[in-house]
Amino acid sequence: MFDKLTERLAGAVEALRGRGRLTDENIADTLRQVRMALIEADVAVPVVKSFVDAVRARAIGAEVQKSLTPGQVFIKILHDELVLVMGEPGQGLGLRAEPPVVVLLAGLQGAGKTTTSAKLARLLMAERKKRVLLASTDIYRPAAITQLERLSAQIGAGFVAVGSGEAPVAIATRALAEARRGAYDVLIVDTAGRLHVDAEMMAEVRAIDLAVAPHERLFVVDSMAGQDAVNAARAFNAALDLTGVILTKADGDARGGAALSVRQVTGKPILYVGVGEKVEALELFHPERVASRILGMGDVLSLVEQVQRDVDHDKAAALAKKLQKGKGFDFNDLKEQMLQLEKMGGIGAMMDKLPGRLSQAAAQAGNQFDSRQVKRQIAMIDSMTLKERRRPELIDGSRKRRIANGSGVQVQDVNRLLKQFLQMQKVMKQFSKGGMRGLMRSLGGRMPPGFGP
Repeated sequence: MFDKLTERLAGAVEALRGRGRLTDENIADTLRQVRMALIEADVAVPVVKSFVDAVRARAIGAEVQKSLTPGQVFIKILHDELVLVMGEPGQGLGLRAEPPVVVLLAGLQGAGKTTTSAKLARLLMAERKKRVLLASTDIYRPAAITQLERLSAQIGAGFVAVGSGEAPVAIATRALAEARRGAYDVLIVDTAGRLHVDAEMMAEVRAIDLAVAPHERLFVVDSMAGQDAVNAARAFNAALDLTGVILTKADGDARGGAALSVRQVTGKPILYVGVGEKVEALELFHPERVASRILGMGDVLSLVEQVQRDVDHDKAAALAKKLQKGKGFDFNDLKEQMLQLEKMGGIGAMMDKLPGRLSQAAAQAGNQFDSRQVKRQIAMIDSMTLKERRRPELIDGSRKRRIANGSGVQVQDVNRLLKQFLQMQKVMKQFSKGGMRGLMRSLGGRMPPGFGP
């Protein structure tokens, strides 16, 4: 997310190197580049104007502190103003009400409402220990109802079945009654969308709103929608009196303009951000962290939280204990590490959370080890016998051909995997000798052998 915006802003700030003081003259061109970068990122024009004016007012005449360069002063000003534009940190849903708390999701077709409904349900169940019931009123797309039913079963949430010919308002009303009868804590109602805002859709969503009196009315917006997102945000806010926004598909957008526009247009906080396709990929929105990522500073805090949340700590501790006892790192261990990486969304999902040069190095590694490559490597390991996984030195030419045939790859792919495994084995051996300090000393600040460009 924000790749293009980050690149343009970095170039704009570079022009201030060597300046002793920020003046109207020497920041004029930089501000012009900032304005163009924001417009190219699909930020709404009124938002761009107010943002640039605010930055100029703070930047002109700002003294350069002894330890800073003008570029760093300007980055600090940009960071602070970006945080103000995006609003306060997401506090999550307000659930202090008599259950069932009703949450209504609205937005355009394709914004990701159905998937977001399931993501939100899973998050409330996992982190806030709530019983959640899901209902879809999108009778125009039977596939959407089927999808939500499947996702409900996947995460263990309740689901309201839809009768033949049942109207959207009737579904929502019956869902509320079922939530009360079943003693659910939260009812999430997924509404129908359209490709564009129209009177019929607005009338339907208002009728559902009146029928179930939701505590939370959330606008679900695709971060890649650009100016359409701004227009839709205005329309839905006027129709529903929104309480918050969920930004979806943030992992696939190189522009990110919606994140900088919707908060300003609606006046409502961005509560959550979707960062992937999996049901676990929904996070609280942190404007200061997003601002840091936009400016190339990375988002290490979110990365640490993701590791704490997604990594199986018992398995990690078992591997560390195994290595400390001098037992070798084998293919079973490598497969487990790959599965953990995939669970976190792969290298690509983490690379833009790393700052500056680290992000670039991770991006290069990500190009080499994308999700498809990891799946192929796991397939190769699965094609090995249990003895071969424990003792890779047994794998000779004929065994390589069998593994290649079994996993649908070439023999050179098996050779490449073996080479990378041997390099990783050396790294893990170093870890067993000197712990993390020994490992870092052996790497010398580089990425693990076999996992860099």
